Amino acid sequence: MSSLNKGVRKVEVALKWDPSPLGEPDHDLDIVAAVYTTDAPRGAPAYTVHFDSRSPDGTITLTRDSRTGQGFGFDEVMTLEFDRLAPVYARVVVGVAIQQTAGRRVFGDIRNTLVRVREGYAELSERDLSEVSGATCAVIAEFARDGEGRWSFHDAARGYDADPQSFISLMGADSPR
Repeated sequence: MSSLNKGVRKVEVALKWDPSPLGEPDHDLDIVAAVYTTDAPRGAPAYTVHFDSRSPDGTITLTRDSRTGQGFGFDEVMTLEFDRLAPVYARVVVGVAIQQTAGRRVFGDIRNTLVRVREGYAELSERDLSEVSGATCAVIAEFARDGEGRWSFHDAARGYDADPQSFISLMGADSPR
């Protein structure tokens, strides 16, 4: 956290993985964020950010989107600016989904996955997805606003067996707390 008084303010979620072996279909992983309102923190998301998009107010942006995992460093990067998010929003859940265009794939099929959550230079979480190796989608972080308006980070690793669209409706239903 930035400070005990201010809570989490601006976070970067980054994802990387190795490309598919030569001759096999590409692995396409996506970072997904679902934003929930104060009056329905476990209901349907008010909106989602995924697949090369941004939030309506510009506070959550997918700044890098890869369909293959090729390149140096992190392949997908999402920035979340909690200090600018309207007070009507109380919860943001972030996950990773595997596009299932070339047949069913799980995280165990994809080599060297790594998800990192940072605030500035402070690392809040870093994990591979081996603990959800049999899943096609996973919640990897949750952010919640308290009664005083401060945002907190909750590390998560909850796997799901769902297509990316179905995952969006499932990802906010349960909580690590």
